[in-house]
Amino acid sequence: MNIDDLIAIDVHTHAERSCRQPHDPIQAEFDAAATLYFKTAAERPTIAQTIDYYRERKIGFVMFTVDSEAGTGIRRITNEEIAEAAAANSDIMLAFASIDPHKGKAGAIEARRMIADHGVKGFKFHPPIQDFHPYDRMAWPIYEVIAEHRLPAIFHTGHSGMGTGMRGGGGIRLKYGQPILVDDVAVDFPDMNIILAHPSWPWTDEALSMALHKPNVFIDLSGWSPKYFPPQIIRYANTQLGSKMLFGSDFPLISPDKWIAAFDQAGFKPELREPILKTNAARLLFGADAAG
Repeated sequence: MNIDDLIAIDVHTHAERSCRQPHDPIQAEFDAAATLYFKTAAERPTIAQTIDYYRERKIGFVMFTVDSEAGTGIRRITNEEIAEAAAANSDIMLAFASIDPHKGKAGAIEARRMIADHGVKGFKFHPPIQDFHPYDRMAWPIYEVIAEHRLPAIFHTGHSGMGTGMRGGGGIRLKYGQPILVDDVAVDFPDMNIILAHPSWPWTDEALSMALHKPNVFIDLSGWSPKYFPPQIIRYANTQLGSKMLFGSDFPLISPDKWIAAFDQAGFKPELREPILKTNAARLLFGADAAG
């Protein structure tokens, strides 16, 4: 991936349509509810279509699925499918793996294999959908592998658009999205860079405090249009946390085109445009020298 050739790096995109297996019927129920909540197109793109979409725009992207087999019963899109697509399209795409923490040591074995054999560059956790407390010891075997390889991990935080409006919220417990629950993970795994996904509403201030306090905690701004950001997000980006904020869209639920257009009107300092859209992510994903 040649950073200079890209206009941005989107650190938060979802694989929602496999090219190898039929769409899960339970996933289809969640998709229908998310379509209403996000006011987006009902038809989700395949992985191949997403690659074409981002390459046309010269935007690099990180893609992952969410392995929530224990929490929802949804058959996951395999990490291998995403990683193989990333390997074949490395000019534009990076793969993160997602492993249900309920898989414990078996999950840790899979994590090692995905790093060694498939070159994944990080991991994705969604505690509300995966139905686990982020500091639950069952997740530690996977965390230990991630920390050993000094890879980043994205944790969903805040409200969950998935499940909104469904009976019982689709079984999703919002409490596990509270950012401060990840603080103990940041303390005990200081070699694992943690990305708190989304503005974390209604616990936005917790995420800002953690990013300010912990060198290994970052925030991706996905899942919301910047025009709706809580004002403290913009205030802290413009002052103390400009190097800790990352562009993420939540594609396909929010498009990068609309997100960037709203970002340019949201009140961020002009000199933060390139860091937030690209160079902060480049340093986190590729190292200190990647962004020049």
